[in-house]
Amino acid sequence: MNLPDYNFISAPLWLVTVLHIVTLSLHLIAMNFLFGGIIVLIFGKVTNKWENAVVQKFIKLFPNAMAATVSFGVAPLLFVQLVYAKQVYSASIVSGWFWLMIIVVAIITYYLLYASSFAKKTDGKQKVYLTIAMVGLLYISFVYSSVFSLAEKPDLYAALYAQNQSGLVLNTDIGSYLFRWLHMVFGAITVGGFFVGLLGRNDDEVFKLGKNFYLWGMVGSIATGFAYMLGLGEMLKPFMRSPGIWLVTVGFFLSLGSLHFMFKKKFLMSSIMLGVSFLSMVITRHVVRLLALEGFFDPSSLPVNPQWGIFIIFLILFVLMVAVVWYMLKLFFGPQET
Repeated sequence: MNLPDYNFISAPLWLVTVLHIVTLSLHLIAMNFLFGGIIVLIFGKVTNKWENAVVQKFIKLFPNAMAATVSFGVAPLLFVQLVYAKQVYSASIVSGWFWLMIIVVAIITYYLLYASSFAKKTDGKQKVYLTIAMVGLLYISFVYSSVFSLAEKPDLYAALYAQNQSGLVLNTDIGSYLFRWLHMVFGAITVGGFFVGLLGRNDDEVFKLGKNFYLWGMVGSIATGFAYMLGLGEMLKPFMRSPGIWLVTVGFFLSLGSLHFMFKKKFLMSSIMLGVSFLSMVITRHVVRLLALEGFFDPSSLPVNPQWGIFIIFLILFVLMVAVVWYMLKLFFGPQET
């Protein structure tokens, strides 16, 4: 019996890549709103913090933000597995139990966010629930960084699997992804600070809180981002000759511009600059992946067997999902009936 050949991609590589970058960007925006917002609320200092209207509005939105994070996260995960199937599969097998635990941790985190949104703001449980949820999100983000960085090192995951097939092995080359992970954490704090400042723009104390987290989150993100870039090792020279270095430069200056407009409460311009900067960083990450796998795997070598019906269905449903999320946000942030 001839088994079906699955070693192909079901759309042109450029289309899969564009959709991966777009959907990953949307996923990361939702995730950063959630993750960064939780960090800001837990560690930020505001008078009568848990009774503040802006804080409570954030807490009520967290379960929806978690749903958006998961929904927008499915597509980029499938797209990256479509192209880099063998690499991602191999790395996830090496860290199998940590990978599978993401589902369990995500469910518990989701429950805690709902518990926090329904808890009374005076009994102190909201902080406890959010703190445990933050730990859960830290775990998920770290395992993702470990697995996807390991997927870019075929020699390493082959050696690790040969030594240990328990599924209890994380990427041992922690130097290759520690700063990458911290860059994402600080990036989440930056985005969380931006939205706290946006929602608290009419409350001087809350706006100051968001502004400070936005500033220092960006400082931490820039510092860890450059540390990650300098730690690329043998890939640094090829990276400096690639479009990635120009994208980093554009993202850096746009981030500074976004900070300037944030301080002036010009949120539209600040958000546009931040969004474009964010997109440039996602594309840069794609460039780094290509450089890391150079000599091991070339995505352009994959045969293309277009299945346009499936892609059209996906695009229709994707646009509908974005529209529904946009409508939900508009209802939530719009004038409230009393």
